[in-house]
Amino acid sequence: MLVTTKDMLLRAQDGHYAVGAFNVESLEFVMAVIEAAEASHSPVIMQTTPGTVKYASLDYFHAMARVAAEQASVPVAIHLDHGDGFDRCVEAMHAGYTSVMIDGSHDSFLDNIALTSSVTKVARPLEIPVEAELGKVGGKEDDGPSVEDENPYTDPDEAQEFVQQTNCTSLAVGVGTAHGVYKGTPHIEQGVLREIRSKVDVPLVLHGTSGVPDDQVAEAISNGICKVNYATELRQAFTHGYMGFMAERPETFDPKKPARAAMNEIRDVVMSHMENLGSKGKA
Repeated sequence: MLVTTKDMLLRAQDGHYAVGAFNVESLEFVMAVIEAAEASHSPVIMQTTPGTVKYASLDYFHAMARVAAEQASVPVAIHLDHGDGFDRCVEAMHAGYTSVMIDGSHDSFLDNIALTSSVTKVARPLEIPVEAELGKVGGKEDDGPSVEDENPYTDPDEAQEFVQQTNCTSLAVGVGTAHGVYKGTPHIEQGVLREIRSKVDVPLVLHGTSGVPDDQVAEAISNGICKVNYATELRQAFTHGYMGFMAERPETFDPKKPARAAMNEIRDVVMSHMENLGSKGKA
């Protein structure tokens, strides 16, 4: 069933677990993520970045997610990740996305408030939840600007004011994670996260989680994280499965065969994360 992320994340917040949000790049990603959710009996969020929807379109990805959700026995949401402006978010709503993120984190605090508020004013009457971001998640997300040499942490007092001013329904926070591939061992600043949680009552979101040790993610969930994003790991799993199959069977010309091997790797990665997030059996 296709649902919004609002109730999904509020249930996770009440139940002290998190819902996995997995970036889908193609039909194979969608099918693999749904297989994992069904096998784990877990709610799931499938999401696409602006770079991904430029590759196909919002309509294409919504259509795939809708068909998958209608056939699934678990709650499924389709979310715009890192929406790069007011227009993109509105286009996603019109396309049928059940959740959007507006990313004004590269703007000033006041400009971020203004941008996020403009999106929530449109989304609220439509009952579409809006995720916002405050603080800096390092690395480079999609084809957006990279974040380097900036304070990576969300200010807890600013977070409180931001949520009150914008009416966002969830908030992505900067607590030390980064997008892409980590060069060293990542570290979540749990103290900052706890302080944000003490001042903000909406569900909190963790970005840049691919490669973060499971124990750190589990601790972050105990400190208030309700949605956890994964993108890079799924891309790596797909590529590893596909190329591994072709290396062993170079004579293969039917793309469905290596794609099936790639899907199996994505499914296993997603199921492992659902177990760690505590969402298994929560559908």
